[in-house]
Amino acid sequence: MQCPQVEVEICVDGVGSARNAAAGGATRLELCAGLALGGLSPSLGTLVTIKALVKLPVFVLVRPRAGDFCYSCDEVDLMEKDVTLFREHGADGIVLGALTRDGDVDKDICQRLIAAAKPLPVTFHRAFDLAAKPLEALEDIVALGCCRLLTSGQASSVDQGLPLLQKLAEQCRGRITLMPGGGVREDNLAALLRATGVRAVHASASRPAVPAQGTRALSLGSASQDQSWLECSVERVRQLVVIAAEFTPSQ
Repeated sequence: MQCPQVEVEICVDGVGSARNAAAGGATRLELCAGLALGGLSPSLGTLVTIKALVKLPVFVLVRPRAGDFCYSCDEVDLMEKDVTLFREHGADGIVLGALTRDGDVDKDICQRLIAAAKPLPVTFHRAFDLAAKPLEALEDIVALGCCRLLTSGQASSVDQGLPLLQKLAEQCRGRITLMPGGGVREDNLAALLRATGVRAVHASASRPAVPAQGTRALSLGSASQDQSWLECSVERVRQLVVIAAEFTPSQ
């Protein structure tokens, strides 16, 4: 039996990156804002514009702020409204996650948001990487009905998180799609696929964008660095897709 091709999901935070990811052959987009902050909820206008421009499934991140994944009642109300609006305006899936102060999956919040997302599929995002008991957290995520788990293996990169990713891959098999993300690159993708046997990966595949000529350097905030930003690279996506397409799992 032929194994399914490995999916290459590309995380984008703007129209230019979405176009480039599509041109490079990405399987799917994860749409967010503020990638430098780990990803935040994007604007509704960004979703609508990108859906009109590219013919790829777009999963939309719902995260109201930077920082931890323990949310107040007001924040949960906001997230529920965002989920509903994204669903009503063409999102193909929702990406979410919430934890309790003890580091467990906040099942109550997640159930509420997943209910708002129905019938769209849901990915549980890298809030998982801060879970106190990852193997138990995975069971909660499966029970919630999530279709996919995005994780670096609770490390700063998939390279460092590989031992846990291997355990998770075995625990996930046949129940939920494990999607490693966080430092997935052209030079480590093949080794990651060989070590885990996963069928989906997540990357930004970005490069520094070139500012317009004559742009004056001025810091506009603590995260601002001379008007520089990262944008998805067509060539980097293409290389990831080629590696994924050529990979043949052993099992």
